[in-house]
Amino acid sequence: MKKDFKKTVLSNGLTVFLKEIHTAPLVSSWVWYRVGSKDETTGRTGISHWVEHMQFKGTPKFPAKALDKAVSRDGGFWNAFTYMDWTTYFETMPAGKIDLGLRLEADRMKNSIFDPKEVASERTVIISEREGSENEPLFRLGEAIQHAAFRIHPYHHEIIGDKADLRTMTRDDLYRHYKTYYVPNNAVMAVAGDFNSKEMLARIRQLFERIPKGKTPPRLARHEPPQDGELRLNVEGPGETAYVQAAYRFPAASHPDFFALSVLDSLLAGPSNLNMFGGGISNRTSRLYRALVEKEYAVGVSGGASATIDPHLYFFTITVHPRRKPEEALAALDAEIERVQNERVSEAEIARAIKQARAIFAYGSESVTNQAFWMGYSEMFATYDWFLTYLDKLSAVTPADVERVARAYFRPRSRVVGVYIPTGGGEVSHGQ
Repeated sequence: MKKDFKKTVLSNGLTVFLKEIHTAPLVSSWVWYRVGSKDETTGRTGISHWVEHMQFKGTPKFPAKALDKAVSRDGGFWNAFTYMDWTTYFETMPAGKIDLGLRLEADRMKNSIFDPKEVASERTVIISEREGSENEPLFRLGEAIQHAAFRIHPYHHEIIGDKADLRTMTRDDLYRHYKTYYVPNNAVMAVAGDFNSKEMLARIRQLFERIPKGKTPPRLARHEPPQDGELRLNVEGPGETAYVQAAYRFPAASHPDFFALSVLDSLLAGPSNLNMFGGGISNRTSRLYRALVEKEYAVGVSGGASATIDPHLYFFTITVHPRRKPEEALAALDAEIERVQNERVSEAEIARAIKQARAIFAYGSESVTNQAFWMGYSEMFATYDWFLTYLDKLSAVTPADVERVARAYFRPRSRVVGVYIPTGGGEVSHGQ
């Protein structure tokens, strides 16, 4: 992939990526902060996500009620996301209107208010969001697996946080977190679309370079010790549907094995879309679909991992067929994993898996919004070069590579298996 972008580091440490794309009169601007649930301690879980919510409550210059109206009036859309390793904000707008997005992000990097009444109101909103998630079997199951898989590393807790912490955190806690991590030298700005790079950089300098550099914030990096022996757990709850999740240890996105594992993912479960905006292709040609769904062990099966700074998990998720037991569905999954570990996959099957993985990657990279997204996103866990070379690294994967990583990572002794056992009482959201 051609390196058709410009990278600049401002005097206050803000890293800026610019990419001109003149296919449509649109510009997408993103600001990424190196802070997420990974940076939270017990008693402060969910604080990064809560701070993200507060960033929409306004500054003296941009009162909360005016923000949505202003962006909508100019024909744009905006949003924000908090994840384990990062928090990001973006605006995609007509090219002639993007200055509003730039001014807004520069202002709330420094001047967000954190009004105590808004903090109290948002506490109620987030606790309600948390309680809504608790009605979803896969949220409950996934959280239990995270707790079991990570005893030391802060990937232990959900991004939304624990209710005990959400009830007790204060306005001062939130504001301190904001002032610690929302500094230009802890941020990456990525802009793609219909603009002139020289003019855009000059405007960004004008708006952002006046914001003072802060202390480099600390990042929590407690190493999770190796797991020695399979962990199993059951979660009971309302509904009529049983689920099985098998979570295997998975390397950081910067690890060379990530690419062979991406091909293995495509082969077994259908390719995963690393882009947050989702979308993709059918997994009906995947091995697990044929082995579990077509043979009626499951009514649905999926797999996937996230691109993270530190090693995380690869999840297989099985929606168990009503006439089957969870143990039968898990046995069928294990049989397919053993096949790929012990029987050399053909060149043709690997080629098809690579083609599908490439296709879904391309699908999630084509728009102006996605191009800006990838510039910042890849910098959060590796570098932009990771994105630029991704397709080449996928194409270089061989059948031997797939067999090797299957044996190395998909081992029962290093996995956590969780089963959701329905107790009846009415169906709940499937969380899919």
